[in-house]
Formats: sequence, C-alpha cells, structure tokens
Amino acid sequence: MENISNIWSVFAYAMVIAMLLASMLGLSAITGTRRGGRAMGRSMSMPFESGMEPTGSAHLRLPVQYYMVAMFFVIFDVETAILLPWATVVTETGWTGYGAALVFTVFLGVSLAYLWRAGALDWGPRVRQRQMADTHGDHVS
Repeated sequence: MENISNIWSVFAYAMVIAMLLASMLGLSAITGTRRGGRAMGRSMSMPFESGMEPTGSAHLRLPVQYYMVAMFFVIFDVETAILLPWATVVTETGWTGYGAALVFTVFLGVSLAYLWRAGALDWGPRVRQRQMADTHGDHVS
C-alpha cells in the first residue's frame, strides 16, 4: 500500500493547479475587453490574430522540402531525446545498454543513408543527364 503522505501531497498539488487555472480563466473573463455593435468593427469579427485585417490568402502551398526538414528534425530530435538520458546512466546499463544504443544509432544511420541514396536530400533543381553521342560509329550488338 502506498504511503498516505505521498497521496495527500499529489492531491494538494492537483488542487493548487486547479485553483490556479480557475483563477486565470476567471480573471481573463472579468477583465477582458468586450466590444459590441459598431465598436466591434469589421476586422474584429473576422477570424484572425490581433484584430488585424488579413492580406492575401491564408492557403499557402508549402514546398515538400519544408515537410522533409520537419521530418528530419523529428527523427533526430527523437534520437537526441533517447540518447541523452541513456548517456546519463551509461555506467549502470553496462554492455547491454551500450549495445542497444549502438543498434539504435546504426539503425538511424542506415535509414539516413537510404534516404540520401534515394534522393530525399536532393532538393535543388535536377540536372538532366545527356546521352553521350556515339563518336566512333561503333555499335555494340
């Protein structure tokens, strides 16, 4: 059975957080500015930040490279999030932990090499390859 003092401290913490959230929401509802009718204006009824009038369309077509950079960031961010805690307990994990971290790193390296070979990192304009003209007139059959 859990120690009763641990349960009460978690309960007290949850209650303090609930009171803090309720006070922030209540104060913003009480002190927030309200505009109605003509004072509201056309721009205040539009769904946009800060009441500014939008310029142009909000529908942008982002290039695929944007998403590729985001995916690479997530992959290597996860690698960092896994390997940094491992580095703090490397002496306790022993050779088994070292082997698991090595396999994980090799797996990510192989996946990066695959993406590199597949052309996922080639973002610039592609250069057309020209076929070499047969200068000697020799045809291999």
